[in-house]
Amino acid sequence: MTLRLSVLDQSPIRKGGTAADAVRETLELAQLCDRLGYHRYWLAEHHSSQALAGSTPEVLIARVASLTGRMKIGSGGVMLPHYSSFKVAENFRMLETLFPGRIDVGIGRAPGSDQRTMRVLADGKPKWSDPAEYPLQVRDLVAWLHDALPDTHSAHGVMAQPAGATAPDVWLLGSSEDSASLAAYFGLPFCFAHFINPDGGDGVTRSYIENFRPSALHPEPKAMMAMGVMCAETDAEADLLSKSRELWAMRLRTQNEPGPFPPVEEALQAEKDARTRAFMASMRRRGVTGSSKTVRAGIEEHAARYGVEEIMLVTISFDFEKRKRSYKLIAEEFGLKRS
Repeated sequence: MTLRLSVLDQSPIRKGGTAADAVRETLELAQLCDRLGYHRYWLAEHHSSQALAGSTPEVLIARVASLTGRMKIGSGGVMLPHYSSFKVAENFRMLETLFPGRIDVGIGRAPGSDQRTMRVLADGKPKWSDPAEYPLQVRDLVAWLHDALPDTHSAHGVMAQPAGATAPDVWLLGSSEDSASLAAYFGLPFCFAHFINPDGGDGVTRSYIENFRPSALHPEPKAMMAMGVMCAETDAEADLLSKSRELWAMRLRTQNEPGPFPPVEEALQAEKDARTRAFMASMRRRGVTGSSKTVRAGIEEHAARYGVEEIMLVTISFDFEKRKRSYKLIAEEFGLKRS
């Protein structure tokens, strides 16, 4: 089995940097990963964040796809309850028309924001309040992407333009059993967010595979998992570089707004507190950290445990050059085909 490697980019903002810097780095990193031989490049959706600049993956997808030539480009993901399924279908039908065969629609139901921002996005009409709403949105999105709305649907005859011979793949994203069950029911691909929830994802993913109902679009299950990774020349250097993200993750869970990603020096200072140090160490369960060989062993172990043939890597470093180096080292270790 040849393991495919892909990238999830959250467009991280460094302390002392700007959101514009983060977007420029996303464009540079995407071009590098395209040359290195990564399979997919997905852009995340977060709102009103001081740390993550990617608020509109649809817009970034268009730019990233225009700057790359080999990778599939997609959303990781569009938070569907914020929006009309019809409008999301229109956005991605346009992207598919511009870049046929290269577009993925990754969708999720998390807010991607704080509660106040969520209410602003929903214009006072959040769809999270009704648990039955999201499956209907998923159903309608797939139907509009393929111009296959049933005759009995109240919006039958409404078409998501521009129509075309191909349509983007729809992936359901999740960090719990709910999205996996929904993906299995609709016969859609599924990606588990191990970098968010490291507990039980292997069982959730295997349950998805076992309960998958073949669909016209996907006769077989298609599963992936996304994990945090930091790769450096040595285990010790990777350990040091990881501390910025670990301190930020601790602050995310203990403060309303953790701010931008701190430098390593700030993380080392904070780590002098025993409770902070213990919390930061617990973040390692969301991925693998180390030299090329250490990281390869960790990635392959997770792939075997989850039963997947593709893993999406999330790498965040205060030093952008070290972040790029992480993806280069992994590509070299796995022998990805460079362009």
